[in-house]
Amino acid sequence: MSEAQNIMLGISVGDINGVGIEVILKTFQDKRMFDMCTPIIFGSGKLINTYKKTLGLDEVIFHQIDKIKEAKSKKINLLNCWKEDVQLKLGQNTSEGGKYAFKSLKSATKELKEGNIDALVTAPINKKNIQSDSFEFPGHTEFLEKQDQGKALMFMLSESMKIGVVTGHIPIEKVSANISENSILDKLKSLNHSLKQDFGIRKPKIAVLGLNPHAGDDGVIGNEDKNIVLPSIAKAQEENILAFGPYPADGFFGTNAMKNFDGVLGMYHDQGLIPFKTLSFGKGVNFTAGLSFIRTSPDHGTAYDIAGKNMADPSSFREAVYTACDIFRKRKENQKLNESPLQIKEKKKTSGFN
Repeated sequence: MSEAQNIMLGISVGDINGVGIEVILKTFQDKRMFDMCTPIIFGSGKLINTYKKTLGLDEVIFHQIDKIKEAKSKKINLLNCWKEDVQLKLGQNTSEGGKYAFKSLKSATKELKEGNIDALVTAPINKKNIQSDSFEFPGHTEFLEKQDQGKALMFMLSESMKIGVVTGHIPIEKVSANISENSILDKLKSLNHSLKQDFGIRKPKIAVLGLNPHAGDDGVIGNEDKNIVLPSIAKAQEENILAFGPYPADGFFGTNAMKNFDGVLGMYHDQGLIPFKTLSFGKGVNFTAGLSFIRTSPDHGTAYDIAGKNMADPSSFREAVYTACDIFRKRKENQKLNESPLQIKEKKKTSGFN
């Protein structure tokens, strides 16, 4: 992307029978969105046209392309990933819904890895129907982690908090076995790095939640917090990460203590996402931190119950677009600062009154 160009934003359509395509189209009905990015939807012109007619969104016009280089600014670009007709069964959980969700995601991820798009926003998938020999992952986060060979962090973002989790899409019975000093320290490093690189926070303060009720009550309700979580925090502090805790999760959120920190690290999925969605649902964003590329998504699922009824709220998807663009710009800014720190320092010295 050149300085004069908008961000090239890839968009995967998610489950074709959910609300993904609806929130995408509604987001880019607002032409002001084109001031920040050039959207490229990975899907099918036939599919999008059928969806438009079903929802009565005929006024939404898109530009069909077969290659990224054909994309036009100030347009909704639609890159055709398949040519066959696909029957929509809105509101239903079908194998086709997962098949074409993966086709869209696979094509978009390829372009993202090759640097042909600057960031990716993913519409919601159904974690069951997308499973296949090519997709054996609990969700987007784990799939993208494999593509980048990195260590992904599920990072939920809103105005009220930024919270990541040590363990993501795994059964609750396996959480304790997946909590270790190394896993916590790795996530703290990733969270700390993202807060600096992606959000421009120079010295982020991070709260760490305990695994057990009351953070174990000094071993009365489990020993993990005393024997694993606390030493992990001490190791992080030795590496100049401002991590504190472990805090009992109920009291932490009940007293709004998250306002005193730049980021929060929870131990497992629901410990972080239940309070996050309670406070931020419809306005939150799921960001996959810890990777070389940028991916965001809305904080909701396929919403089969309202699919095709023109009832879906695009607010969270719109926030996901804003966030992806903001993070891309922040990374570019940090890259420039790191490439030429001496020149920047020299400029600061010579500014002001002579």
